[in-house]
Amino acid sequence: MAADAILEINNIEVVYNKTIQVLRGLSLSVGRGRIVTLLGSNGAGKSTTLKAISNLLELENGAVTAGSIRFGADDIADLTPHGLVRRGLFHVMEGRRIFEDLTVEENLTAASFALSGRGKRPDFDLVYQYFPRLHERRNGLAGYLSGGEQQMLAIGRALIAQPSLILLDEPSLGLSPVLVEEIFTIIASINRDLGTSMLLVEQNAAIAFAVAHYGYIMEAGKIVLDGPTERLMADEDVREFYLGMNSGEDARSYRDIKHYKRRKRWLS
Repeated sequence: MAADAILEINNIEVVYNKTIQVLRGLSLSVGRGRIVTLLGSNGAGKSTTLKAISNLLELENGAVTAGSIRFGADDIADLTPHGLVRRGLFHVMEGRRIFEDLTVEENLTAASFALSGRGKRPDFDLVYQYFPRLHERRNGLAGYLSGGEQQMLAIGRALIAQPSLILLDEPSLGLSPVLVEEIFTIIASINRDLGTSMLLVEQNAAIAFAVAHYGYIMEAGKIVLDGPTERLMADEDVREFYLGMNSGEDARSYRDIKHYKRRKRWLS
């Protein structure tokens, strides 16, 4: 494992229901204190990658059938999802997954059980510092929060667990551009202030590139392109397929042909 990597995935394959292969020889790493983004179209295998890391595949009849995943110094194959959380890996899942019938503060208190055996105390003030709106709503039921406030709560629960690595699955999903900008500004601040490593799955490539240091692009269950975000943003394919940029009307009219040729090249 690379000395500066907190997470390293080596050539993994994932199969669902013992028959459907979703990931094919996928490898990536996350450096300590870095934000790494994982981009790709729907069905590329991004969320499956995160579930493989947090050992949640078994809940969906999936399994890692080849390769290895290391978090810190340890192979995670024999670790439970809650064991990984207590070791400092927190998965903020798509759709927020908050406890709607509990108050905001009760949701945060529930996350504090991740600190059991670690000799740490939950820091509610830290969460409220990053998300003042949660402090205002702390005694209200989480189910009555707006979508943006629920996403803030989901990330706030991760902070309570004091993780060294956060997996973020589509934090912009269903949110207005203003809220997306606010939440991603806070994500960048958490990384900068606390040194928390992050693996970010996103459909919104522009906002992901704005906060990430390094990026991977997936197609059909494998990595087809990776590099520092500055280099990816300059790549012609990435600019057209993920950032919606092209060089004029002619480029738009030949989009389908170019898309086919480039996908063929990426997947070869």
